[in-house]
Amino acid sequence: MDGVALVVGESLVDVVERADGEVDSLPGGSAANAAVALSRLVRPVLLATSYGPDAHGRLIAEHLAASEVPLARDPHVVQHTSVARARIGGDGAATYEFDVRWELGPVAVTDVHVLHVCSLAPLLAPGALVVDELVGRLAPTAAVSYDLNIRPAITGTGPDVVERVERTVARADLVKASDEDLAAVWPALDLDHAVDHLLATGAGAVVVTRGGAGATWHLSDGRAGAVPAEPVHVVDTIGAGDTFGAALLDGLWERLRDRDLAAVPDDEWDRVLAHAARCAAITVSREGADPPWRSEL
Repeated sequence: MDGVALVVGESLVDVVERADGEVDSLPGGSAANAAVALSRLVRPVLLATSYGPDAHGRLIAEHLAASEVPLARDPHVVQHTSVARARIGGDGAATYEFDVRWELGPVAVTDVHVLHVCSLAPLLAPGALVVDELVGRLAPTAAVSYDLNIRPAITGTGPDVVERVERTVARADLVKASDEDLAAVWPALDLDHAVDHLLATGAGAVVVTRGGAGATWHLSDGRAGAVPAEPVHVVDTIGAGDTFGAALLDGLWERLRDRDLAAVPDDEWDRVLAHAARCAAITVSREGADPPWRSEL
C-alpha cells in the first residue's frame, strides 16, 4: 500500500466502570484508537497489533472493520486479548488497571509514509524488540511519529524504560507527550526542561498536551507556540490523547513527506494543534475511544 500510515502498538478492551456503577466493555488500546482515528479522517492506514482469538478479540476485530482499518499482519500471536479496567471519576478522568501482554510478529510492510509508534509498543517485551527493529528499518525512508502515552503501572519508569523511550525519541521526527508522561519519565525535570531534553535527544518536533490548559508545540530552533483546549462537556477522557496524536499526523500529512518539520511556519503549527484539539474534544464528549469522522468536523 503506497503512502500508508503504519500504526504499531497495542489493542485491548477497556472494561469501563462509570461513576454511576454502569460497566461497559469497549474496544480500545493506544494504537487501535490512533488507527481508527486516522481511518475516520480518511487517511490510508495499516495497524500492526495483536489480540487473541477470543470474545474480546472479536470485539476489537469488529470495531476495526467498522472503521475500515486493515491489519498489517495476523494479530493472533497472543492467546488472550489484553484488558484495561478503567474507572471513570466524577470529572470524567479515567484511572486504569491493566492485564496486558504485548507481542508482535514480523511486519513486512514497505512504502510507508509515516510510522506511528504508540505507548507500550517500544517499551514492553517481547513486542518491543520487534518494534525497535521496525523503527530502525523504516526510519531512513519514512517519517517516524512517537506518542509516549506512558503506562507506569505496566512498564514501570526505571532506567530501562527511560533508555527505550530515548532510543525511540532519537529516531522520531515528531514526538507527542502529555505533561503527565514527561513527569513520569523525567520526574527531576520541570516541563520546559523535559521538552528541551526531548529536542536534544533528537526529536524533530515536540508537541505537549496539557489537559484543560491546551497544548504546545516546540522546535529545536527555539520556536514554540500554544493553543487552548476546546471547551467541551467531558464524558470520559478515554482515547483523547490517541485521537490528538492521529489528528496531528492528519494535519501534518503533506509536511511529513519531506520530514522537515522545522520548515512549518508558526501559524500552520497553531492550525494543526487546533485541529487536533477539536478532534480530541469530540472524543471526550462521548463514551469510550470514539474518534470523530471527517464529516463531523
